[in-house]
Amino acid sequence: MKSKDQRNYLDFVPMKNSDIEYQTDANGIVTLFVEWKGFYHRIAQKFFHRPRVSDIKLDAYGSFVWLSIDDTMNVHQLSKVLDAKYPDMEKSLSRLIKFLEILRDNRMIHWKGET
Repeated sequence: MKSKDQRNYLDFVPMKNSDIEYQTDANGIVTLFVEWKGFYHRIAQKFFHRPRVSDIKLDAYGSFVWLSIDDTMNVHQLSKVLDAKYPDMEKSLSRLIKFLEILRDNRMIHWKGET
């Protein structure tokens, strides 16, 4: 029998990956710059003409969340800040958690206390 997942995302504190560079334009939109390293990425760059650095442009919500991550606020506090900025957003907490999971899966953030 599978054990139930006991993780509570509301208590997790997201921290930005220090290797990820980013810039903010005049409209507050964030562009992340991800450098692709490693053997397989070099092969893809050489033979399939993949870029060495990808630029990922976030939307307004993602940019706001990215700029709000300060390594001290947990997901619950981030959701309150997001609700204050965008009160008409539907399912803001589930969207926030999914966005943070995507960032974590792509190694753009990690949870505080995680190695």
